Order: sequence, then C-alpha cells, then structure tokens
Amino acid sequence: MPEGPELHLGSLYVNKMCAGVVFTGPVRKSEVSKSPDVPFTCEAYRITASSRGKEVKLTLTPMKSDDLKQRSKADQAMDVVFRFGMSGYFRFTSEDELPKHSHLRFYSKETPCRVLSFVDTRRFGSWQANGTWQPDRGPCIMFEYESFRKNVVTHLSDRAFDRPICEVLLNQKYFNGIGNYLRAEILFRLNIPPFVPARSVLEGLESEDLCENEKPLKTEIKDEKASDRVKTVKEETGDLLRLCHTVPLEVVNQGGKGYDPKKEDYSEFKAWLQCYYVDGMKSLRDHNGRTMWFNGDPGPMAPKDLKSPKAKKRAKKTEDHDYTDKKKGAKGGSKSTPKKKVVKQETKTAKKEIEKSEEMVSPQTKKRPAARGRKTSSAEPAAGPEKRSGRVTRQSSK
Repeated sequence: MPEGPELHLGSLYVNKMCAGVVFTGPVRKSEVSKSPDVPFTCEAYRITASSRGKEVKLTLTPMKSDDLKQRSKADQAMDVVFRFGMSGYFRFTSEDELPKHSHLRFYSKETPCRVLSFVDTRRFGSWQANGTWQPDRGPCIMFEYESFRKNVVTHLSDRAFDRPICEVLLNQKYFNGIGNYLRAEILFRLNIPPFVPARSVLEGLESEDLCENEKPLKTEIKDEKASDRVKTVKEETGDLLRLCHTVPLEVVNQGGKGYDPKKEDYSEFKAWLQCYYVDGMKSLRDHNGRTMWFNGDPGPMAPKDLKSPKAKKRAKKTEDHDYTDKKKGAKGGSKSTPKKKVVKQETKTAKKEIEKSEEMVSPQTKKRPAARGRKTSSAEPAAGPEKRSGRVTRQSSK
C-alpha cells in the first residue's frame, strides 16, 4: 500500500514528466470507475502536483490567453485531490500505450498525444474535484515536522493513545503518512515492542526536537547472507516522533527508483528494509487485522489469538499440499496405496476359497438348499405325497 514517501514520489514524478507539457480538452474518466467526474475542460492548461501525508493534489492551471472572452470563461484553476488506496499511482504514456486500469486521464495538446493517467488496479483509490486536504488528517510527517510533533504531544490525553503504539501509528489524525512498512521499521530501530501502550512511549516527549541538529552515528557490519557485502547501520539518536520524520525521508532520498512503474526495480528499497518482510522477523495481526512485523517480545497488549483465521487457513493449505517428492512418497506410497492392495488381495482370496468349498460339496447337498427354498411355495408340498403314493402303488402291484 502506498505510504507518505510513495505519494510524495508520485507528485515528483508528475512534476518531472509534465514540466513544459500543455494539456487540452476535458478530463476523462473510465467507464468502470465509480468516482465522480472532474468537470474541467480547457483549451490549454498545465498540471503541477504537491503532496501532504497520504494525499496528492494535482493543480490544473489554464494558460493565459490574449482573447479576453476565453480568459473570462476558463481562467479558474482546479485542484484535484487524490488518495491512492491500495495500488494507485501515476503514469505518463502515449495514447496507444494507455495502462489497462487507467481510470482518470489528462490529454496533452500535441501530436502524437500523450496522456497522464491515474492507474489503480484494485480501485480502492479516489479523487475529489475542487478538493482540499482532508481536515481530519494531521500535519505531514515529512514536510510539516514541527506542527506534526506539536499535534501529537499536545493531544496525548486523547483516547486514541490508549491503544498499542503500532495501531496508533496508523492513525492519520496524528501520523499522516505513516503506513504498515514504516511503523515496522521505526519501532524496530528503537527496539520498541509493537503492542505496548502508546501513551507510555510518547509521554515525556517535548514539542521541540532536542536532537534535530545531532547527526546519527554509522557503523559497518557484514551481512550474514552475503559475507562480501558490507551494510551500513545507523545508530538512531532521536525519539519516536523524530524517526517518524526521518525514516520516510530516507525512502524519498533513494531517488524514486522504486516508484517508476516502468522499471519495477525495488532492489534498493528491499535492501533498505531491516524488519518489514525480512527473514527471521516475526509477524502478528493487530486488532484491526493489519500485519505487524517485529522482533522479540510483542508486548502486553498483543491480541490473545496470536494467529488470525486467515493465517490458520494458509497453514492448513501448506500442510495439505506437499510439493516435495519426499513428502509425496511418505504420504502416498507407504501408507495409502498398500492398504488398498491388501484389501483387494483379501477379497480375491476369499472368493477363491468360497469357489473351492462349493466344488467340494456333493450335488445332493447343493440341491438341498434349493429344495428347502421351494417349501415356501404352495405348489411343492402337494407334489411330495403324489410321489409317495406312486411308490406305494408300485410296491403293491409287485
């Protein structure tokens, strides 16, 4: 999910790609999108972008015209505020190369035409024409640091800080721009268990950052997985609020290599991660169902049911589906198939024994069961006396 650094990198991408480009005509929306239309059309306008926390604002500014009539009709700029949801981002392509999930499009005034698209595969993102920054969101953690710090310190009596620190870090009212991977990295660097009361962690912090001018120390260690690779680790000197400001800026300072959808090069970002989805770390779903990555003890406020229902289902699937040859042989070869063969052999031998026993029986004994069966009929009892009477008459005639 895009977080504060990704949205800021998105705004930098728009400013870079759209610099000097003139756009024209109406803003077009895809047919499948349920977001509102953008009622803006202009003969010639430019696009600039800015970000604040988890929001990006595109400003559509009409170009000045010598015609007074045209200037009076289309001289008002419009702000369109975007929230990226789970998978939103911007792409600037030719008209023939429009992305599949392009849901809002701005067309350039050139030949061949190029298009700035808001792409959102999962369609959780949204936009608002004539929009403003959401008032319920706090100051930006990256570019409004002083206001952000003051907003947290002066509201510690709020009930929101009764919750675990890992869940409070996702509250955009106070931590606008923090997301899932950022909270894991920040808490890991400070060795703070994720499920401790937030107020106990933040109490005693000042509105003014006393460590702002201090530079963190750097130490070099060898990576266990690659002995020839040396990794630089910073010894953090700031408190939690300071890391909420500095850690996102580290992602921004990587130069946006992981943002450009064309490149899809996330190697530098993955190498930067120390906790989130890193081998050897633990994961646990918080009370809101979001996965929290950490190391060591989770803390006293950890959910009682450590494994969520989804995690249990996945565990069962991995146990049931064995894709290694060794496990297949253990399950299929030695236990299940021999039992079926034994059952078939027993039934065959039983049938042969029955056939042999029937052959050894005399013809008279074979007829007896049939005769006994005939006694149940009404016609056969009368036949017996007739035969006996016939035998008697023969003897008497002799």
